[in-house]
Amino acid sequence: MQNRSHFSVLIHEQAKKYGSRPVVTFRNFGSLKWKTVSWNQFSLRVKQVSNAMLNLGIKPQENIAVFAQNCIQYLYTDFGAYGVRACSIPFYATSSEQQIQFMVNDAQVRFLFVGEQEQYDKAHRIFPLCPSLERIIVFDDSVRISTHDPNALFFDDFLKLGEDLPRQTEVEKRWAEANETDLCNILYTSGTTGDSKGVMLTYGQYNAALIANDECVPVGEKDRVINFLPFTHIFERAWTYLSLSKGAQLIINTYPHEIQDSMRETHPTCMSSVPRFWEKVYQAVKDKIDRSSSMQQKIFKHALNVGRKYNIEYLANGKRPPLVLALEYKVMNASILSLVRKQLGLDNPHFFPTAGAYVSSEVEEFVHSIGIMMVVGYGLTESLATVSCDHLGERYTIGSVGRPINGIQIKIGDNDEILLKGPTITKGYYKRDSLNAEAFDKDGFFHTGDSGYLKDGELYLKERIKDLFKTSNGKYIAPQMVESMVLVDKFVDQVAVVADQRKFVSALVVPEFRLVEEWARDNGIAFESREDLCANEKVQAMMMERVSMLLQGLAHYEQIKRISLLAHHFSMESGELTNTLKMRRPVIYKNYKEIIDKMYEE
Repeated sequence: MQNRSHFSVLIHEQAKKYGSRPVVTFRNFGSLKWKTVSWNQFSLRVKQVSNAMLNLGIKPQENIAVFAQNCIQYLYTDFGAYGVRACSIPFYATSSEQQIQFMVNDAQVRFLFVGEQEQYDKAHRIFPLCPSLERIIVFDDSVRISTHDPNALFFDDFLKLGEDLPRQTEVEKRWAEANETDLCNILYTSGTTGDSKGVMLTYGQYNAALIANDECVPVGEKDRVINFLPFTHIFERAWTYLSLSKGAQLIINTYPHEIQDSMRETHPTCMSSVPRFWEKVYQAVKDKIDRSSSMQQKIFKHALNVGRKYNIEYLANGKRPPLVLALEYKVMNASILSLVRKQLGLDNPHFFPTAGAYVSSEVEEFVHSIGIMMVVGYGLTESLATVSCDHLGERYTIGSVGRPINGIQIKIGDNDEILLKGPTITKGYYKRDSLNAEAFDKDGFFHTGDSGYLKDGELYLKERIKDLFKTSNGKYIAPQMVESMVLVDKFVDQVAVVADQRKFVSALVVPEFRLVEEWARDNGIAFESREDLCANEKVQAMMMERVSMLLQGLAHYEQIKRISLLAHHFSMESGELTNTLKMRRPVIYKNYKEIIDKMYEE
């Protein structure tokens, strides 16, 4: 049963119920050893943080900030802050110094909690540029604090300020004063265009979101939920809090690149992720099958076909599979499909929420076919994650983003824009009155900037309105849809479609170099560098052929006519990607202007 206590006391109320039962599995910074803490230990740490915060003089509704990778201290800090009615502002661990400086000054942060050496160094450098900043509190005890820094404090020493709960009476007074209208978080959007802006999220919004999501995704006490996305991301944050409210066990994966190893070591039952994770899984499985014997390929394709019929043609449509199919699926599942899942560490998969970008129907169908319940959804930071999702136990359609959660009103406006209203929708952006006036219509509906439509109770996305490209011939192109179709190819790592005000569609493609290098060697192509590889005409022709094959079902004007292979990845350091790895198209087009222009030369 869901515990609907206010976040100020949620952990303590759950500790009364679950006591010594494990709640978080984690690894210390730099360690390979998994450890666990119980609900009682979690509760005590949170109380110590709350007491320490009072000793530092943190006031009700004061803004504190956390600049770190996922870690156990992150959760202690957030819930400790909620216990004293402070507002916690998460920063992406990959944020630049300029971004940190802007957010600290915008929110007038006095206390900044940081994770590892990289975050501490950035915080230390911007300290003189942030008049409000008083203290940096460091999670990782191996960080080398500057000898000229009297303002830094290790988290363990910070905890000692609240070790014996010296201010617990005052903490409990704050608990009693906590309410639904208090600000819980300010989440600064990473911003594909312009400055980031702080989305205000209240406890009331969280409460409404947790109740509505509980009705469609039954995470429970038996689930082991691994964190893949950063806690800074509203999808992971809301999903984590939902899991805690249901008594599930968390597994904290600190470093995103280790996620597959972590999954194999800890055997989660649930995980929220972005589509790119499943695209990579699809590519890896497909590559392995391509390297198998013809007999093995035939057997696996048959198993996949049986899985597709069973899970999609019947279960997805709310129909009971025929007995013969059910028996065949049982055999294929036990002998083949379960081995694929086991390779991922998913021995007992429950369900896997997926959102944050366009989900390729090919990938979605594959994931369901191997026996993994992918719950596709749609949401924004401004809607506190979920607007719609597949509801477990109800019909769902491959290609949709599910059914709206309870409480959300969806209206389709001009240009098919999705407009939202309801208890989970933000009241606005922090200190941005003029922006807030633009974001809501006269009836109080929030403008999402996404276009879509409703059909048979399910929501379908079309494109980000501002991302729609119009060719010089007047045809509209949806770049994210085209890119998602290309990204399923195992030889493609990144792709950026170009079309706006151009005669035809082209693309910048970053190859999956390990596989392309292997293909080049197998085909007798000599190269000394990635630049050589990308410049090779045979490699270019092979990649173009694969792209063309993938897009042959599109209208002629939507298909990519030319590509340029890039020897280097799009990156956050170059400003080409946001902290959530979304492309900043204007930056990419500016950085690669010469290459793009060359594709349009006659």
